[in-house]
Amino acid sequence: MTDITAMAVSAKKASIDMAVLTDDVKNRALEAVCNALLENEAGIVDANHKDLENAKQADLAAPLLKRLKYDESKLSDSVTGIRSLIDLPDPVGKINLHTTLDDGLELYRITCPIGVIGVIFESRPDALVQIASLCLKSGNAVFLKGGSEAANTNRILADVISKAGIEAGLPEGWLNLLESREDVNGMLSLDKYIDLIIPRGSNQFVQYIMSNTQIPVMGHADGVCHTFIDRDCDPAMALKVVLDAKTQYVSVCNATETILVDAPLKETLLPELIATLKSHGVEFFGDEYVCSSYGCEKVTDWHHEYLDMKVSVKIVDGVMEACDHINEYGSGHTDAIITMNSATADIFTGRVDSGSVLVNCSTRFADGFRYGFGAEVGISTSKLHARGPVGLEGLVSYKYRLIGSGNIVADYATGEKTFKHIRHNI
Repeated sequence: MTDITAMAVSAKKASIDMAVLTDDVKNRALEAVCNALLENEAGIVDANHKDLENAKQADLAAPLLKRLKYDESKLSDSVTGIRSLIDLPDPVGKINLHTTLDDGLELYRITCPIGVIGVIFESRPDALVQIASLCLKSGNAVFLKGGSEAANTNRILADVISKAGIEAGLPEGWLNLLESREDVNGMLSLDKYIDLIIPRGSNQFVQYIMSNTQIPVMGHADGVCHTFIDRDCDPAMALKVVLDAKTQYVSVCNATETILVDAPLKETLLPELIATLKSHGVEFFGDEYVCSSYGCEKVTDWHHEYLDMKVSVKIVDGVMEACDHINEYGSGHTDAIITMNSATADIFTGRVDSGSVLVNCSTRFADGFRYGFGAEVGISTSKLHARGPVGLEGLVSYKYRLIGSGNIVADYATGEKTFKHIRHNI
């Protein structure tokens, strides 16, 4: 066996033990991880400094450098996130269906871990901590592959978290770090041992993963998020929300990349919007009207993720045209409307085909931690199993447990007995 195959065999074995851990054991392990991260803060920050210096020498783009940084503040945020996870109920072992098939024959549907999950993520070291802790709480073994630019940081984080978990009672092999592209290709062939792949990256990257594995893939592609400012908006609210959606943190997938402005606002709100964007250092690109009126460059691709202080601006004629534009050019991630008209808001949230549809708030809210999921492994833009921010509930499946008392099918086949199928409230 190759090393990665041996790791997968160990992870599969570990996943069986992880599935039956009590919530107390998992929570103690999470607290141990918090303590270990704090105890190793100096070494973690030093490793991150090395990654940042290497990245600067390699001329890594500014947004990626911002994602790569993992200082004392971000480590503290990670610990806060893990402790919030401890307070959440155990997602495993929940009964979400109970049916009496017949006297002495009870059917239950019970949540259980997925098993072994492989997650390929971008240059954010904090993503490694979030993913590892979510997999721990949900009882899954995990393979982690971060960006090569974060190699030193990822290595020490994975080592600290893995050891802390094992010392607190988790099985050997519950967490595995992959470091090369060859490892990723190797992982994609291990459908016998790995149950789910979660790739975080460009649409092209996600499509590559899907095309090169038989393992189910939960796709998280690019975040081309929109904010539509409706004619019935509160102008002050619109400017405040759009500014936050674009500038609060630009290098993330839930930042707004396109602002759609309702046509009746082009002589009133649009000038103020453009002035506000300029005053905050946002470079804007536009359609014909915006370009001719404000002298900006024309948008050549409306499906574009800037991850920077840049944004596309387009005039649309009403909510229906806004919905059509978003459904054609968006990524199914997160889209928002600013309006005081509840009927218009209902049209928008009903017709926009995205994992999160928001009304009168920033697209930046589309996040597992902010939704109360205890962080997230990513945003799923697919529609099966899990959609939108994927937290604990997206990392469990279910199994059916049928408890009988000597029942046999022959009795029902002959008509001697009939099913009652009594559904119980849970």
